[in-house]
Amino acid sequence: MTGREKINQKKNTEELLSRISEHYPRLSKGQKRLADYVCQNYDKAVFLTASKLGEIVGVSESTVVRFATQLGYKGYPSFQKDLEELVRNKLSSIQRMEVTHGRIAQPQILESVLQSDIEKIKTTLAEIDEHIFQEAVDTLLNAKRIYIIGIRSCAPLAMFLNFYLNLICEQVTLINTTGSTEIFEQLIRIGEEDAIIGISFPRYSVRTLKALEFASNRKAKVITLTDSIHSPMTLYSSCNLIARSNMVSIVDSLVAPLSVINALVVALCMKRQKEVISTLETLEDIWGEYQVYSGDELNRVTDTFSTKLTEAKGNNYE
Repeated sequence: MTGREKINQKKNTEELLSRISEHYPRLSKGQKRLADYVCQNYDKAVFLTASKLGEIVGVSESTVVRFATQLGYKGYPSFQKDLEELVRNKLSSIQRMEVTHGRIAQPQILESVLQSDIEKIKTTLAEIDEHIFQEAVDTLLNAKRIYIIGIRSCAPLAMFLNFYLNLICEQVTLINTTGSTEIFEQLIRIGEEDAIIGISFPRYSVRTLKALEFASNRKAKVITLTDSIHSPMTLYSSCNLIARSNMVSIVDSLVAPLSVINALVVALCMKRQKEVISTLETLEDIWGEYQVYSGDELNRVTDTFSTKLTEAKGNNYE
């Protein structure tokens, strides 16, 4: 997708409320009530089914569906998708709590959250571009230095990726994100032989975006792990790994992105099996000599990475 296409898609999404305003005079009384509610409560309407939205406004489900088609959509799901893109980056933590409270009953929390995570992984698997994934693998393998940045709820993902990349690749740097100026100081030597991985999901981090812009301006290879082609993180990257995320209360559900990271690690292990095995053997000697782990802990660490190598051998990466 070109930069112009991305801009046009974003523009179309932002014009949703203008579209409602344009059609408003021709709407029925019930549809006008729907329009008023959506415009005033779009941050909550995005999570409502057609029947639930109709119940709240006091109209039938069929009226809600006709409202969506009157605005030019094929159906309610298409309308809801545009509405989701509109509010994706605008929900506050308090609004997330309010929305979750209205969607999930207390006895259903465990099942609802786990089922949602399962669906996000399935959707990610169906939509992710395998060619882009392989491009990311090759970019990391060929990079002189690799930088990783992830802020706030994405920081654990960045730390996890950093831990394993350090066992596979040389010169891997996890960017310390305590301040904006410190980010640029750590990236000061980044160049065209290097690569940076930026991880960001709604609500998107401005500091991560600026770091990717800085790296792109210095001709470094930019890889992003984000939730949508509409994400601002894609502005500075042609290698975008898209993984579905979800907002559950104040918690960002990042199970699918973690699965993509696991896949990256497995693919890289397959490409560098000999180097990884040599590194592990050296580490085992060091861990044993300096008693870094107890016997059980050492075995668990080794088994974990050995499992990733085994998984890698079962895949057809060339």
